Amino acid sequence: MQRRQESPDAVKVRTLPVQVAAHLTRRIVSGEIEDGRAPSELEISQEFGVSRVVARETLKILASLDIVDVAQGRRVVVRPRAEWDYLNPLLIEWLPAEIVDELLEELHRMRVLLEPELAAMAATGITDEALARLGDEIDRMAALETDPEAYLEVDHEFHMEICRAANNRILDRIMYSARWLGTASRRLTNEAPAGLRRATAQHTEIYEALVARDPAEAREAMRRHLSNNYSTLLSEKEQRSKRAARRR
Repeated sequence: MQRRQESPDAVKVRTLPVQVAAHLTRRIVSGEIEDGRAPSELEISQEFGVSRVVARETLKILASLDIVDVAQGRRVVVRPRAEWDYLNPLLIEWLPAEIVDELLEELHRMRVLLEPELAAMAATGITDEALARLGDEIDRMAALETDPEAYLEVDHEFHMEICRAANNRILDRIMYSARWLGTASRRLTNEAPAGLRRATAQHTEIYEALVARDPAEAREAMRRHLSNNYSTLLSEKEQRSKRAARRR
């Protein structure tokens, strides 16, 4: 079953503990909460006027994101930022744009390490059924070049189909876990003029290498695609910065 991605315009109903956790995370990132000490359950309850139950759930959310350590009888401690769960969509939603931009660059480096090899692995053992699905996705991409949000979902599924064809469950889970950052990256690159038309052509090159069951060409086609994506990503970030500067 194909997993649907959340639209950026979707209405998001957040529970009170999630809202408080988001506020505290932003304060930690901004440096308002210093010396590694996060508010306790009692302090959260008093500051935000919420029940102890809500405060407790707030800390559980922060702990689940590896932002804080909570131990009974000890103070709540902020964990090092390098250890936070940056693959969690909640955290990505709460972080400022400049940090998300850094994460997208790190995601690109991860993809360059993994995806060309995944494509080469897939080329050696891909089934006719998987190739048929990839062919259908190429056709859908071509039909959706004026609909970036729908295109994004098919784009993601194309790459996951290749990952599944590589027949490595650990790599599959790594790629799937990074899907939220991947979605954010694709939204940026899809904004480029004619970006989707170029993306369809690049995906077609990957597909043709897989049809030929040529590992070397599949690897290179994926590498070219990721390199082009990165160039587009940098260009779009620069344009976005210029637009923001003009508004100030």
